[in-house]
Amino acid sequence: MKALDKLRLGVNIDHVATVRNARGSTYPDPVRAAEIAEAAGADGITAHLREDRRHISDEDIDRLMAALTLPLNLEMAATDEMQAIALRHIPHAVCIVPENRQEVTTEGGLEVARQENRLGDFIAPLREAGIRVSLFIGHEPEQIEAAARIGAAVVELHTGAYCDFHHAGEIARRDAELERLTKGAALARRLGLEVHAGHGLTYDTVQPVAAVPEVRELNIGHFLIGEAIFRGLENAITEMRRLMGEARK
Repeated sequence: MKALDKLRLGVNIDHVATVRNARGSTYPDPVRAAEIAEAAGADGITAHLREDRRHISDEDIDRLMAALTLPLNLEMAATDEMQAIALRHIPHAVCIVPENRQEVTTEGGLEVARQENRLGDFIAPLREAGIRVSLFIGHEPEQIEAAARIGAAVVELHTGAYCDFHHAGEIARRDAELERLTKGAALARRLGLEVHAGHGLTYDTVQPVAAVPEVRELNIGHFLIGEAIFRGLENAITEMRRLMGEARK
């Protein structure tokens, strides 16, 4: 069987900043984590600048833009403030995500189908500035089709439900969710969108998603930062890369 194209890994460093902020110190440094991730084989760095600045800060983005040789994927809400920040920095990519001040983490995909006009207007200046625009969405066909209509270059499919079903031992629901993700990825590719995936992926759940042929990139953060406590960040990323590569064969 022919091997699939190499799958890229974006490492999200948000929760290095979470640990730092718990003590109000300068340590651990997210920029240092990004440098270690690059040495370990990451293909990009993801950082979510939330409206409430609960982990990544504006200064972190300034420093990442100055220090990185890898592409930066800036996750952000669709607000005027965040648009202005992205246009000031011109990162390689932005990923538009839904954001709720009360949530612990991003709980679902972006509602694109009901906000086509607003989101189309929001991403237009980003596209004109040469920034690749990604939308973090569910696998529903109406969301994928709307993303294509408004001119997004990429969709990142939300894998959270699939991972939750796996860890709860709900195997039938897990497998059904994986099938829906697979069909969503195929539809997105037919519509000319590049397909990424992420949220909640672990060593136990990554390979079935990595094996979906249309998926070109996985973005993984919380698990890798947590696993780094036990085995170090470089080793945690190396093992994730091994599993991803094995799944692509």
